[in-house]
This record gives sequence, structure tokens and C-alpha cells, in this order.
Amino acid sequence: MNESVVLALAKETLWITFLVGAPLLGITMLIGIVISIFQAVTQINEMTLSFVPKIVGVFIALIIFGPWMLETIVSFTATLFGNLSMYGR
Repeated sequence: MNESVVLALAKETLWITFLVGAPLLGITMLIGIVISIFQAVTQINEMTLSFVPKIVGVFIALIIFGPWMLETIVSFTATLFGNLSMYGR
């Protein structure tokens, strides 16, 4: 296994990690921005106010995106293990 194969595997792994994490991080960021704007407008400075909506948002996002995330990870892992003999050369 040469450097180009290792770099290609690392690149693909990072890309899959980004794809799988992006929906949850995006939802969390969007909810955080909305709560921050709400707090700025109403002048409520409660730090725990954004905690519950973020947890609920992540839970809903996991329900919606969970099957796709799992399928993506399983597909990548199956491809990785399927090509394992090629990587050992």
C-alpha cells in the first residue's frame, strides 16, 4: 500500500465523516442562531434556554436523517472491508 492509497482512504473517510455530521451540526447551529436572536430581541440572558431546543432538534434530525446516516456509514465500511485484501498488497 503506497501513500496515494492511504491519502485517498483518509480523504474519503474525512468526507464521509463530514457528510454524516453535517445535518446534525447544521440543525444545531440553526437552532442556536434562532435562540440567540430571540434572546437578543427579548433581552433574556439565560444560558440554559438554548439547551432544550437543541436537544429536541438533534433528536428530530436523528429520526429524519438517521437511516441515511447509517446507510452511508455501513456502505463505506462494507466497501472498506471489501477492498481490504487490495490494501494489504
